[in-house]
Amino acid sequence: MNARGALGRYGEDLAVRRLSEAGMTVVERNWRCRDGEIDIVALDAGALVVCEVKTRRLGGYEHPMAAVTPGKADRLRRLAERWLERHGGPPPGGVRIDLIGVVLPERGAPVVEHVRGVA
Repeated sequence: MNARGALGRYGEDLAVRRLSEAGMTVVERNWRCRDGEIDIVALDAGALVVCEVKTRRLGGYEHPMAAVTPGKADRLRRLAERWLERHGGPPPGGVRIDLIGVVLPERGAPVVEHVRGVA
């Protein structure tokens, strides 16, 4: 695994921890199909949650939350549809797309932000 992949994996590990602490159940990680990849699929009180995780080092890069453009949001919706097609349709609580942004400062603890219902 290269440094970028390791950074992304670390951010996803932190995101899974945050979701679990919030009472969510992680169903799947890094689910792939021909249209792309879902970082995390979770359940939150009967709702299916598709989570996009963006990890950045503090510094010259844009904030992770800025990475979800309208095009990216459309792709996440398509990926959620594909996941549902292969796993029996939507649950009674519906489907939500969340974003988890992880910022890694040079020193100190990572900052993990969870925004619900971004797309």
